[in-house]
Amino acid sequence: MSRLTSLLRQLVAKHVQDLVPYASARRLFSSASQNTDKSAPVWLNANEAPVAGDYQIDSGLYNRYPDCQPDALIAGYADYAGIQASQVLATRGADEGIELLIRTFCNAPDDHILICPPTYGMYAISAATANIGVHHAPLNDDFSLDLDAIKAFKGRTNLVFLCSPNNPTGNQLALEDVVNIVEHFADSALVVIDEAYVEFASYNTTTLLADYPHVVILRTLSKAFGLAGLRCGFTLAQPEVIEQLLKVIAPYPISAPVADIAIQALSASGLASMQTQVSTLQAEQAQLVNVLPTIGDIELVGRQDANFVLFRTAQKDALMQYLVHQQVFIRDQSKQLKLGQCLRISVGTAQQNARLISLIQQFYAIQEATAL
Repeated sequence: MSRLTSLLRQLVAKHVQDLVPYASARRLFSSASQNTDKSAPVWLNANEAPVAGDYQIDSGLYNRYPDCQPDALIAGYADYAGIQASQVLATRGADEGIELLIRTFCNAPDDHILICPPTYGMYAISAATANIGVHHAPLNDDFSLDLDAIKAFKGRTNLVFLCSPNNPTGNQLALEDVVNIVEHFADSALVVIDEAYVEFASYNTTTLLADYPHVVILRTLSKAFGLAGLRCGFTLAQPEVIEQLLKVIAPYPISAPVADIAIQALSASGLASMQTQVSTLQAEQAQLVNVLPTIGDIELVGRQDANFVLFRTAQKDALMQYLVHQQVFIRDQSKQLKLGQCLRISVGTAQQNARLISLIQQFYAIQEATAL
């Protein structure tokens, strides 16, 4: 053991020692990014938009520190969301919003958050890094909220995280169920509704902010807006909640080029481009939904209220290996609760989706021929 290793073992916080870095979609196949083959790789594993927009930036002020919360950016998103600028906090992706909420409204090591698995992994990861406990109220078999199980944690949790549409199951939660939970925790916890995929869904919950001051909504530009590389998200809440979060956020969370591009994305032309992209992706998703169940033993799982498709196959491991060998990357969700043998496809371009379907068909043809 080196002297440095020994020192680190003494200094690293106890709750950090056994943590494992979050297995993000890009980290899982980082070596593929170095591939020089122009036909590969095909990234369909991170729920990103398959194409990037065209933006102009002005580097004239890059020698200066940026505003903590750029006025034009905050005003642009407030206008888009239909709320007041005082109800908007810009963050480094919605992930920072999750972290800020936990750091601000939970005391380590006694407090807890509540999550409803299978769901987005960063709620639990952010809690673990802050030495905050995690309560679990698993979704029902149809991936709806288990209302009784959630309500049983009243007085035992500071934050209730609801992901709607839910990642990775793809279903938007029933509005009446969300309101039911919001009302139940009115005097005991903040209810955080993660709407990362809201542009693909049938409703949003911003109207709840006026009637329920303990509601917090997380948004992002990473999905429908096609700006995952920008790392720009928003926390929507009452001004009193935003005021507390501003005590914890870094002094310069939004870099100047990020603000420049995000402001353009929220312009009238930017919003029109986003809506066109959403319509295109929904049409492509419908094609995948129609074709996938006709191949092999594939069974669709959940719903398609976001920009991905979840399916189950007993050939999960072999299919993943085959696709990775072909430099096509989708996401293995089989370790998630109730999602055994499940894989998730992020909707890509027509060409990417066609290539994926062709490879899946080839895989099952090989399996069938081998079995003869």
